[in-house]
Amino acid sequence: MNVGILGGGQLARMLVEAGTPLGLEFLIVDPKADACAAGMGRFMHTDYADHGALECLAACDRVTCDFENVPADALAAIEDRVAVRPSAAALAAAQDRLIEKERFTRLGMATPGYVEVNSRTDLQAAVETLGLPAVVKTRRMGYDGKGQMVLRDAEDLELAWRKLGEYPLIAEQWVAFDHECSITAVRASDGELRCWPVSRTWHREGILRLAASVPVTPSMQEAAATLVRRLAEDLAYVGCLTLELFVDGDRLLANEFAPRVHNSAHWTIEGAVCSQFENHLRAVCGLPLGATEARGASALVNFIGSMPAPAPWLALPGLHWHDYGKAAREGRKVGHATLCASGTGALKALLPRLEALVEPGLLRELDSTLDQA
Repeated sequence: MNVGILGGGQLARMLVEAGTPLGLEFLIVDPKADACAAGMGRFMHTDYADHGALECLAACDRVTCDFENVPADALAAIEDRVAVRPSAAALAAAQDRLIEKERFTRLGMATPGYVEVNSRTDLQAAVETLGLPAVVKTRRMGYDGKGQMVLRDAEDLELAWRKLGEYPLIAEQWVAFDHECSITAVRASDGELRCWPVSRTWHREGILRLAASVPVTPSMQEAAATLVRRLAEDLAYVGCLTLELFVDGDRLLANEFAPRVHNSAHWTIEGAVCSQFENHLRAVCGLPLGATEARGASALVNFIGSMPAPAPWLALPGLHWHDYGKAAREGRKVGHATLCASGTGALKALLPRLEALVEPGLLRELDSTLDQA
């Protein structure tokens, strides 16, 4: 079976790695000549909406994406000739933060307060409604902390408007949450849905730095699974879908969702019975879904900007190294490592050996989380 992937980043790379043992072949389309998945299959270096590329994608058996901000209308143009999974409509639903939040509200999902902002006057009114601090974001594009600014006092409004005011914006209430987490689900075309365990997540400057698969209470797992199921069914979704959440006491607040495989679930490659990448392809290709149970406990560390030397770390039991083959650049995700152990106690015992690899404050927070698990 031939699978077309729009986008050639590390997610496409890992999809190909998971799909090749299933006998799948891949066509990858990306406008970057140095896309890190370029050598993983047939590669077309061209614009996402290029007519020739879309014709080649339409000739595939299935089409998917590794990035939600590809042109949804381009995919919509070929949906009558090839199964695009997830659909162009599902991708479009995640491309505008205001529409995303309005969907959460319509589905009865709690979310931080938000206000549409189209003018400087709107921004002032939004702050008066939401209070300070608040976060202002571009409605479209922007990821890993890009396209947003925290408003801490009245003087920040003018700076934010100068920086972002040329774009349609959304202002969001600042939530003093207890912690962040996410849940990744896979849904088949017949509606079968399976969820991986909730991932605990830690961000710095808007970029995911650390994620861990550690046991949560059954009630939290059930509540998160209920929310992601509600969203997936509303979107008639096929493939992997991640819902990012704020935990505020006993409340789960929907922050945003990603219609694709997701960084917070990279631990599933080695730490789950079937990874998010393999299960995404199983769903896309109409194959039976794999089991989503965790194999013990896992912690994932993102490498931002540049890759550390692997040699000292490969001796650590249960450590798995992933170099994406990307050029070093500030703020860029260039790889990750996943540390797997038989359980939370075994994982905790290994944490001191990560001291030079993980920011000390993050390591302390993970250690504390393992104590509570």
